Amino acid sequence: MTNDSHASYMIPPGARVLVTGATGFTGSILTRKLVNAGAEVSAIARESSNTSALGDLKITWHRGQVYDEKVVAAAAKNAQYVFHVAAAYREAKYGDEIYRKVHVESTRLLAQAVLKNEDFKRFVHVSTVGVHGHIANPPADENYPVHPGDISQETKAEAELWLRKFAPEHNLSYAVIRPAAIYGPGDTRLLKFFRMASRRFLFLPGHTRGLYHLVHVDDLTNVIMLAAVHPAALNEVFICGSPECMTLEGIARVVADEIGSRFTVVRVPASPLFVAADCCEKICRMIGIEPPIHRRRLAFFTKDRSFNTSKLREKLGYVMRRTDEAGLRETARWYCARGLLRSRKESRA
Repeated sequence: MTNDSHASYMIPPGARVLVTGATGFTGSILTRKLVNAGAEVSAIARESSNTSALGDLKITWHRGQVYDEKVVAAAAKNAQYVFHVAAAYREAKYGDEIYRKVHVESTRLLAQAVLKNEDFKRFVHVSTVGVHGHIANPPADENYPVHPGDISQETKAEAELWLRKFAPEHNLSYAVIRPAAIYGPGDTRLLKFFRMASRRFLFLPGHTRGLYHLVHVDDLTNVIMLAAVHPAALNEVFICGSPECMTLEGIARVVADEIGSRFTVVRVPASPLFVAADCCEKICRMIGIEPPIHRRRLAFFTKDRSFNTSKLREKLGYVMRRTDEAGLRETARWYCARGLLRSRKESRA
């Protein structure tokens, strides 16, 4: 099955959908696609969230926290599909309780709320491959043990496991998507690494292979929508990533080639950096600022994360539209066009 055969598995026009995390990188692209597909879209956004990027779309906004029971009840009323994309990322300003509220409590409230909707179709829960932690024997599939490495991943795992237990007990249709590293134009989480690839020396902590699995946001949002309607996605978990992984060095070399740069890899011991990161994170949290270095950022370099993504192709028939190389080059050009990354090709021209 190819992407062309997905025509019968589309969100039906007029479908009532609820999106959480709609103002985020993935959520905003997903929301725009849902509106363009003819869905009636509602979304939950914090009072402080900037919705201007979606200002040209017809969306019913519910302002408040995704873990506020009243907000969730109002937003979920009459919804036929829920796309639960909201996530709290590691920041010094957040205490551990915020991750549990955003990930676990919100999932519980949403799942319980939609049980009241007679024509509810499916709950699509967006988790993360981070629930698996370091992959000691890659590649890992959906059945690989869950070993989250920080509070964000721990609560993501807790929410997912809660839903997978709750849903069968209450005849709630669901699908879980575990995205690999999400990237593409509009993303800034990989910007720091792209900038590292533009320098003369690429410093890589530790001596792991640095296996890393990517998924372009365009492909990810297609899969999320497909999982809402495809019969084979019913009550299933899918790791969403490219067919093959890359190494961090390999990713950096694609970026460097695109911007006309060259680098030499320098390996540095990881253990002292982790000690420094723990101290830095503790101090910065006490004074309420974002640490320049922390454990999760170092884990990006020292953990192997390679996955078997064949289930996505075999069950849903989805074929990725972009290769990693094409997507990385596209993203690098987007950074350069906005002055976020310097292209040496342009300076030489």
